[in-house]
Parts: sequence; C-alpha cells; structure tokens
Amino acid sequence: MDIAGKNVIITGGGRGMGKQFAVDLKELGAKPFVVDVIQENLDALKSETGIPGAVLDVTNEEAVEKFFEDYTAENGAPHALVNNAGITGDALFVRKKGDDIKKFAYDKFMKVIQVNLVGVFLCAREAAYQMIKNDVKGVIINISSISRAGNLGQTNYSATKSAVDAMTVTWAKELARYGVRAGAIAPGYINTEMVAKIDKEVLDKKIIPQIPAGRLGEMSEISEAVKFIIQNDFFNGRVLEVDGAQRI
Repeated sequence: MDIAGKNVIITGGGRGMGKQFAVDLKELGAKPFVVDVIQENLDALKSETGIPGAVLDVTNEEAVEKFFEDYTAENGAPHALVNNAGITGDALFVRKKGDDIKKFAYDKFMKVIQVNLVGVFLCAREAAYQMIKNDVKGVIINISSISRAGNLGQTNYSATKSAVDAMTVTWAKELARYGVRAGAIAPGYINTEMVAKIDKEVLDKKIIPQIPAGRLGEMSEISEAVKFIIQNDFFNGRVLEVDGAQRI
C-alpha cells in the first residue's frame, strides 16, 4: 500500500510511540488521525504538528462505534489502524513477605485487560467494518510486546499481548477475503515515557544488560516497522519482533 494520501487512525497517539507513528506517517504524505484519553496531549500534538485528534475511551463500545462512524462519514474509511493504546499495571501474582501474603488485585488485572485487549478488539472490529463496508483494502496493525511470552510481574500485561498476537493471526485469516490485512509488532524495551518511569538502577543493571544490542530501542525504530507493514501488501498474520535480540 502506498502510504501517501491514506487515512491512518492511531490509538494512544497523543504521546510516545503513537505520536511518533503519526508524525512519521504524516511526513510520508499520510493523513494521520489520533485518539487519546487526554485532551491536553491532543492539543499539544495539534499545536506542534497540525495532526488532528479526538478524545476516545477505547474500552467503551458505544463510543468506539460512534467514533468510527463519524470519522468515516467525514474523512472516508480508514486505510490503516494502528492499535497502539495500552497501559501497564504490574504486580506479582501472589507475594509473601514475612507473614503477609498479597494477591494480585482483581481491579488492576481487569483495567489492563480492558484497555489492552478489549480496546484492541473494539477498535479493530470497527475499523474492519468500515473498510469492508466501503470496499477499502486496508490493514490493521496491533502493537504487541516482548512480554507476550510471559514476564515477571506482568500477568495481566503479558496475557493481553499474547491474546493480541492470537487475534492478529485470526483476523488475518478471516479478513484476507476482503483485502484487509492484520499484522502485529512486538517491541522490546523502547525509550518511551513508560520505560522512563522504571527505576534507573533497575534499568541500567537488570534490563539493558539483558539486551544483546546493549541499549534501549528508539521509537523511530518501531515506527519503521509500522511503515513496513503498511507498505508491504504480502505481510499478513505475522508478528514482527523488534527487540534488539532480547528474549524474556
């Protein structure tokens, strides 16, 4: 697919990797539109780059349906969706410290499930619906993670990213007949705001030494993977690992 002139919706696009995707795709002539839950992020992005956006809770089915309907009515169906919105809520499954035993909080588990799994499902479903309805040959790109294999303290996050991979393969098989592709990207540790919150000693002594590349990845390197999937019409139903050779 030629990126120039194409409608691209990016979830979680107000900052971080989503913002990087939007800026880079605009430079290639695409027409990116971002959604985010924080209006201030959208305002800053619009002011800096001119890229439009809207507040959207990706876990709200009615709101997601309405957004994609309104977007398509105004701009035409999306040619690409980048399902980037995601959160973490880390904790050990069960942890004993002295006589105190703590359990992984149900609310914390479900919050991540709602955003990272339900949100991906809802946005992809509505994007695919509009693509098929309007006879657009499009692509859905889901942002997975190196943690999809299972990572200490990330029961919820790992579960969602593993599920996202499985949904990607399923959608690729189901949607190919309509000319709609589905692919995923599994980044390793990337230099984002989320990673910046990790304690520096933990980052420098425990995480980076496990990366054979010897450094964090850059957001621009994940953006290159997004561009590759959009442009390569034979890429379908696969997860592209961009992790500096790290394994968890």
